[in-house]
Amino acid sequence: MKKTLILLVMIASLTLTACASPSDTSPTQPSFSDQVATMVAATMQANPTNTPAAITPESPAELLPHTLYYLGRDDNTGLAQVFRMERDGKTKTQLTFEPDHVVGYDVSLVDGSVAYVINNQLLMVNADGSNRHLLVDGGQTLYENNPQFFKDPLLNPVFSPDGQKIAYSHRGLDLYEISTGASTLVLQGDVYGSPQYYSPVSYSPDGKKLLIEMQQWEVPPATAVYYPDTNTLAQSSQEQGFFCCSGPVWSLDGSSFYGVIRAFQFAFQVAAIQRVDAATGTVTTLFPFIADSTASEIMSSPNSPYFAPDGWLYYFFGSYRVDSGYYEPPVIQLIRSAPDGMTDRIILRDENFVLMNEALWAPDASFVIVSTMPSRFWNQDQGGGVLELYYTDAQKSVVWLAPSGYQMKWGP
Repeated sequence: MKKTLILLVMIASLTLTACASPSDTSPTQPSFSDQVATMVAATMQANPTNTPAAITPESPAELLPHTLYYLGRDDNTGLAQVFRMERDGKTKTQLTFEPDHVVGYDVSLVDGSVAYVINNQLLMVNADGSNRHLLVDGGQTLYENNPQFFKDPLLNPVFSPDGQKIAYSHRGLDLYEISTGASTLVLQGDVYGSPQYYSPVSYSPDGKKLLIEMQQWEVPPATAVYYPDTNTLAQSSQEQGFFCCSGPVWSLDGSSFYGVIRAFQFAFQVAAIQRVDAATGTVTTLFPFIADSTASEIMSSPNSPYFAPDGWLYYFFGSYRVDSGYYEPPVIQLIRSAPDGMTDRIILRDENFVLMNEALWAPDASFVIVSTMPSRFWNQDQGGGVLELYYTDAQKSVVWLAPSGYQMKWGP
């Protein structure tokens, strides 16, 4: 009996040793330095702790700093609806049950109420999905009798930080006053002709500025800052096109904003990170479209910049040679750098984010939630992507959140 007990202890010990073997860790993705030009390789530093964790810890009671909202698919209808995820990163609640797709929404950071658009109407529900009511009816006039397009579309609701106003686009830039139910057209526009198309993006942290996109027929689009208190508009000198790729985002003091802007004169997805002074419209390009202008041009592909309270700039970045071909996409990696986008750059994680659809940063940049497309068919509507949480500390494992989602936003 004693010999049998000793034998069982030895077998258990060997089993535990095998389970703890480092050979279970996944292989490392290609190095960032192999992808970028000589001009940026010199500034890159290795991350001495960039190794994946072997064990996935249990999610803490409050994984997220705020509630998380996103558009997901209704299990029965397949239609896009608004969902809320609690701070535990597990509990999910569907807030809307509309007969058609929700095309856009925003969340009040004061009470968690949701304003959203369906069938050219602006509606609102409480934080728990109750009290559904109509705010604005944009009319049902169709463009050239096409049931998918409205002649005067109502789009892009954006709450003010105090939760008292909702900016949206309908025949221009409109402001809805929640306390009175009054809606005011503050900037006249017209989507399909002259003079201008205005669409709100986000308020500055203090609520005194509103970032908007503007476009005129046969004129390159631009970004501008609208001042609600004075009803004035300060246009950015940026004339390359709308900001894209999970942005732009305001600096903490609201004096500037950061964004990624694409260049459409190339056959590939080429982009640059820019910082825009909100007061003057002066543009500073932090990372150029072409990282290396030699014969083997190295093209830049940044995404989702975020200027964090710790003073660092976080973003995703990849590069590739101009002759690499469409089916050889770049390796997109998670980067941290000084505010200039170049100095003291390090790779934070090993994963390749080439299929990233969008990203949402934690307020303190301790992690980023990424929506990853299920396949490389970029020209198809894949209904968002898998939602996963990636810590900027590579020692912490990835946390799976939801099977599909997009238009992610923080709630209260």
